[in-house]
Amino acid sequence: ALYMAGAFVAWFMLQYLGLGYWWSLLLTPLIVGTVGVFIERTMLRHLYQLDHLYGLLLTFGLALIIQGLFRNEFGSSGLPYRIPSELAGGQNLGFMFLPNYRFWVIAASLVVCLGTWFMIEKTKLGSYLRAATENPTLVQAFGINVPRMITLTYGLGVGLAAFAGVLAAPIYQVNPLMGADLIIVVFAVVVIGGMGSIMGSIVTGFGLGVVEGLTKVFYPEASNTVIFVIMAIVLLIKPAGLFGTQK
Repeated sequence: ALYMAGAFVAWFMLQYLGLGYWWSLLLTPLIVGTVGVFIERTMLRHLYQLDHLYGLLLTFGLALIIQGLFRNEFGSSGLPYRIPSELAGGQNLGFMFLPNYRFWVIAASLVVCLGTWFMIEKTKLGSYLRAATENPTLVQAFGINVPRMITLTYGLGVGLAAFAGVLAAPIYQVNPLMGADLIIVVFAVVVIGGMGSIMGSIVTGFGLGVVEGLTKVFYPEASNTVIFVIMAIVLLIKPAGLFGTQK
């Protein structure tokens, strides 16, 4: 839902403030990430000591509310968001024609994904975060402010979702159902890649994107189901996922 909100914030900046694509790409993650921090501080923080089911129900309910608000205001039709002029056109690779904007999205996604992986897996802050997910009481005993770290992590995650929304806006158009259309695919990516492995999700996400694209070319009827067929096969062979460390 916040991925969808990011696309709408970028559209609003362009439509009413006259801010172009690059300013939207810079400012939207900050704005939506701040909203994420507010949600975590006011709603989610009180649920940490309770069963995870409460958090699941609350976040699902919030997603429906956010989607409903945007749908009530803008309807279900897509709003156009133009590609920046410097990224117009494309390249003929011989076997395919690759739009320049699609190439930019691939490159930006790789940089952000690998940067996130490096921060969590290879830095001191990442080690604190990973330890806090396993034993927050022990980590806090070492003088680390775990609640603040969780809040900033949640805000960063929401900011990344908004960043993805801005990247997707010129491709899919801006509509309130963007998040609902994506969430099932994201779930499949995490399941196939495996819980506890960020690199697994990165590799699986890009791999499934290629598989889905090739399926659309050679057998379009199966393009909407091929990901879930792969997910079922992986769960039968390796329930923890291809790269998973947790079942």
